[in-house]
Amino acid sequence: MASGKSDELKGRVKEAAGALPGDRKLKREGQADQAVGKLKQQVEKVIDKVKDAIS
Repeated sequence: MASGKSDELKGRVKEAAGALPGDRKLKREGQADQAVGKLKQQVEKVIDKVKDAIS
């Protein structure tokens, strides 16, 4: 599974690639990938906090 940072980066690249030629679908996919990446990062932070609290 890809990390949140890599998903976010992939989304930024896709969004930029879609913005240049005016490809709305690719741009939206990039924005969605960025949102997924940010969400994954938040979940990873919560998991780390729970692990720290347990140990």
